[in-house]
Formats: sequence, C-alpha cells, structure tokens
Amino acid sequence: MIVTIDGPAGAGKSTIAILLAKRLGFHVLDTGAMYRALTYHAQQAEVNLSDANALVDCGLECKLQIKNGALHLNGKVLGQEIRTPKVSNDIHYVADNVQIRQFLVFLQRQFVDSENFVSEGRDQGTIVFPNAICKFFLTASVENRARRRQVQMESQGQPTVYDEVLADQLERDRRDQCRSVGRLLKALDAMAIETDDMTLEVVVEHLSQIVLTRSKQLNIS
Repeated sequence: MIVTIDGPAGAGKSTIAILLAKRLGFHVLDTGAMYRALTYHAQQAEVNLSDANALVDCGLECKLQIKNGALHLNGKVLGQEIRTPKVSNDIHYVADNVQIRQFLVFLQRQFVDSENFVSEGRDQGTIVFPNAICKFFLTASVENRARRRQVQMESQGQPTVYDEVLADQLERDRRDQCRSVGRLLKALDAMAIETDDMTLEVVVEHLSQIVLTRSKQLNIS
C-alpha cells in the first residue's frame, strides 16, 4: 500500500511522513532527500550545475539505496550534509533536469515494490504514484513554513534571519510551481490538510485514521 504526501517546502511533510509511517508500521520514502543527494554529489564532484548534460552524467552514475530506513549514496549513508543551505540553493538544477527526474521516478517506483510505504515529495500523488490508495496534500501559510524552517535550521546550528528564510521560501515556492516537470500540484483525488493550527500529533492521528479507514474499506492488510 502506498500513501503519498505532497506539498510545498516547510509544510512538515518529512516529519509527518516519518511519524505516520511509524504509526502505521510502514516504510518511509523521502524523495526530496534523493534530489538532495544528487545535488550534494554534483557539488562534491565540482560539476557545473548549469550544464544539464554534465549533471545528467554525474547523476546517473550514482547508486542510491535505502537500507534500514536510511538513504545511501554509493554505499555511504547520508545525513545532515544534504540538508545544508548550499544544497537547498542548488537543488533546483537537479529537480528541473528532465532526465534526472525520470531516473529518480524510476528508482522511487522500484523502492516501494510490494512494500507498504509513506512517500513524500512534490509529485508523488500526481506523477510517481497516481494510483496510490491514499493521497494527502499538506500545506500551511508561507509565514508559518518560513518560521518552521528557521527553527529547523537553528536547531542544526545554522544562524538565520527570518526575512531571508521567508524570501528563500517564496522563491522555492515559485520554482516548485513553475518547473516544467514534477511541478507542485495537488492531485485531484488528494485530501488537502492545512497544518497552520494543528500540532504534529493531531495531523498524524488524523492522517492515520484516514489511512486505516481506507484500508479497511478496500480490505487491505
């Protein structure tokens, strides 16, 4: 069974996906981490990110795996090194590359083969898993999403200025909504969840009840 969670940056998708998967006993597929991994790899290889062909050559040589819930790049487990502002600023080069996106969509479908997954990203319910049983679209005001991002960055020891985080959030929204492939869209059959006034616990409980009800209706164990 596949549960998709899409939505803009800062809506809490990653944290909620992890908590929801734990509640349901599912695995988690953080597709954003996959794009971050290839961005980080290209940076380390000193590839000209604006050179689409060079970026494809660099990206397609990578081996991405999920082991024990962790993403591995060429045999190395990845952590906070893919969550830096530098990676965030450059990830659009990878996300906008048609060939790399096709490659990652192929991998994402392979990863969830015959397993129960909560998969989160921007295009999971629309492009990657259009036949998913449960689809959610998480959102929140841009101000709240910027504040959450600021708290997250400061917890990682990265000093921030709210106005700069907000400006970056607006720019990421613009890119996500305007890219030619994998554009941020709510699937027609996705349930919209506004998280501004909801705690993580409330959101996870709400989503888990929907998934459980849906699985019982379809007699899915």
